Amino acid sequence: MTPLCCDRDNSLGIYDIYLMNADGSAVTRLTADAGSTYTPAWSPDGTRIAFRSDRDGSSDVYVINIDGTGLQDLTNDPAFDWAPSWSPDGSQIAFQTNRDDNWEIYVMDADGTVPTNLTRNPADDQLPFFGG
Repeated sequence: MTPLCCDRDNSLGIYDIYLMNADGSAVTRLTADAGSTYTPAWSPDGTRIAFRSDRDGSSDVYVINIDGTGLQDLTNDPAFDWAPSWSPDGSQIAFQTNRDDNWEIYVMDADGTVPTNLTRNPADDQLPFFGG
């Protein structure tokens, strides 16, 4: 299955997350909210997807199970948090944020606790990726 973001079921420009097979079959909508979702990232064990959404009025990092249950706002901060990337063991998620008045890379535990600024400099740091 492949996660994707698109506005396939509405014409309002609101993006949701869908899963589908590589051949385009078995399309399943995972999110359906007033806000848009972007930048989906698979958990290493393939059971969850982290993504950015503005569904609650600010841009936060969320996770959802691949069956559409267990939606959780991990960052719940008025800043713009986005571009989640899972650590190879699934224990942490890195993300980009402007909560320190410039773009920084933070990492948090996969349950949203212990957010820690990794970059702490005046330059813009963007698009974290653990690699693997």
